[in-house]
Amino acid sequence: MKISTKGRYALRMLLDLAQHSAEGYVALKDIAERQDISKKYLEQIVPLLNKSGLLRTNRGYQGGYMLAKPAEQYTVGEILRVTEGNLCPVACLQYEKNDCPRAADCMTLFVWKGLYKSITDYLDGISLQDIMDHSIESGNFCI
Repeated sequence: MKISTKGRYALRMLLDLAQHSAEGYVALKDIAERQDISKKYLEQIVPLLNKSGLLRTNRGYQGGYMLAKPAEQYTVGEILRVTEGNLCPVACLQYEKNDCPRAADCMTLFVWKGLYKSITDYLDGISLQDIMDHSIESGNFCI
């Protein structure tokens, strides 16, 4: 499994919004400048985040974006599922019902299931707030 720039940039965008939540709605151009990400690229990510209910938007003067809920309620796993589609390490685990004709006899299926469980448990156990807290503790403020 490889996380795309879309997933990484969405995480950075939401972290930026969390860090600047006291400012209210934040302009996309400000996020783009702080994160050194193309505004056009962020404009492609916003609809995914907006449609999934992760963002609140306000148009017009003083418009921009803000988190729809507190930072501690966002998990890295949730954000990556919105942007990446799923976190499955192999295609046969993408759906609840495994349609692979070899599933019943697959010697390695338990390996992929275990990996998938480890990935989801880990990423679902980290919130935006956890990342910000870790950043403060470690002195690493680069997103």
